[in-house]
Amino acid sequence: MQLFYSILRNFLKPDKSDSFLRFLKIIETLVSKMLSLLLVAVILFTIYDLVLLLISDFFRQPPDTLRTSLFDIFGLFLNILIALEILENITAYLRQHSVQLELVIVTSLTAVARKIIIFDVKQQSADDLISISVAVFLLALSYILIRRDRRQHKE
Repeated sequence: MQLFYSILRNFLKPDKSDSFLRFLKIIETLVSKMLSLLLVAVILFTIYDLVLLLISDFFRQPPDTLRTSLFDIFGLFLNILIALEILENITAYLRQHSVQLELVIVTSLTAVARKIIIFDVKQQSADDLISISVAVFLLALSYILIRRDRRQHKE
């Protein structure tokens, strides 16, 4: 128990703030690396799932069912692309130790575009489509503003 109190006292001293920040940076980097490894596993599993879906659709089912599962196939493709973009976000963070807002917005645009591509008119309302459209518009506007701001700062 004495050891715990001594560690706590050293941890709370004002002059130890630099070591605390270094500790936080180490934890942050460790968590980012663990997330990227887990995301690679998710991507590989999703690719495996996509291959199984394609094999079952092409070889085991009648040709008409391919049309009905086309949205599932597109959804899986886009899930993989979104996961790759998230992995790119994590990688950029590990390289530069800052969040790349432009990458985050592009990833969000891809995710919302996925929603539009797999949008089922029979099961969802027009309000859903309108809200998705507003999200696309606002994300695109954000992307344009960030790009313009970045170009102005480079000049």
